[in-house]
Amino acid sequence: MTHYTVSLAFAAITMKKILLQIGLPIFAGLVAGLLVIAIKPEVAGFKEGGLNTFFSTLFNRSSNLLGTGQVSYRHAVKKAAPSVVNIATASLDRSGTSVTPIPFRNSPDPDANRGSGVIVSPDGYLLTNNHVIQGAERIYVSMQDGREEIASVVGRDPDTDLAVLKIDLKGLPSIRLADSTKAEVGDVVLAIGNPFGLGQTVTMGIISATGRDDLRLNTYEDFIQTDAAINVGNSGGALINAYGELIGINTLLYTRGGGNEGVGFAIPSRMAEFVMESIIKYGRVIRGWLGIESQPLSAQLAQAYDLKTNSGILISGVYQDGPADQAGLRRGDILTGINNISTTDGNKVMNMVAQVPPGTEVTLQILRDNKPMELKARVSTRPRMVN
Repeated sequence: MTHYTVSLAFAAITMKKILLQIGLPIFAGLVAGLLVIAIKPEVAGFKEGGLNTFFSTLFNRSSNLLGTGQVSYRHAVKKAAPSVVNIATASLDRSGTSVTPIPFRNSPDPDANRGSGVIVSPDGYLLTNNHVIQGAERIYVSMQDGREEIASVVGRDPDTDLAVLKIDLKGLPSIRLADSTKAEVGDVVLAIGNPFGLGQTVTMGIISATGRDDLRLNTYEDFIQTDAAINVGNSGGALINAYGELIGINTLLYTRGGGNEGVGFAIPSRMAEFVMESIIKYGRVIRGWLGIESQPLSAQLAQAYDLKTNSGILISGVYQDGPADQAGLRRGDILTGINNISTTDGNKVMNMVAQVPPGTEVTLQILRDNKPMELKARVSTRPRMVN
């Protein structure tokens, strides 16, 4: 036997010993773990179901990794649905009696305005659409658990079509707000609301588009578009992700014939949260303002200024003594960025500046006579009279 053969044999024996020393404890540990799950599932974090729950969880996670996706979204619905409420509004007759008595779900009044809302905090704050409660003298809220309450109006924001309500009940469920800026086209979403006054209903779809800001319905727009069915009565309800988190407040549907055509719109949770926090704190929405008017840089304008079409927005007007005017911005300048964030859409610029706290200094990147410049501007509070 050669020295090389002896060396191989010795290495094989050594490897076998190592595998026995390491492998047997690992195997024993796995067996012990499975026995613990089977006998005492709560020790391993499984409240019930033992091995069945373990293997079911393992299979579901493996399926997601393989791209097969979820079979059911019931867990997301169970998590979010208790925080979605039905809303009915009514006016008062001359005697002060409500036209739509509680319980409104059984009201014979076919003309009662119905919509939806979402409980966003355990202390009773709700988000809904301003148009759902517009003109109402009484607002009735009905929860999934059967409780009903008259809501008070904390504040409204017609510029985004949002309103904040308050109910005084104990043990309220509230939904978790997701970061809507992370939502992407193709994500699965579910719409929960009260279509046609039927009661709580869930529909499913995907995000069809984000950042829709050219519908010209509200002053501030940044809609999430979805093909999840949204009908009359869904307004103010929840658009949730597959984890049961709120990513939008369902607001409107696009239709030619009055029915659902798979084009619905929701106000993103990031905008709704900003509006809600401002209303709760100040009683109205406090927005940042630069005092500019702008227009897109069309191909013709870009050619006239010898620029690329996506290089910025054209400043078409500057409010006298406004922040931009005081910073030295002029009509005809090209705004290319704010704090080095590119600006190619005037509506998105307005939305961005609106969420900057008044008093904050920002840096404007501009082009003037094809020369890059920077200006310092101090954001102020948006005046009420500005449209």
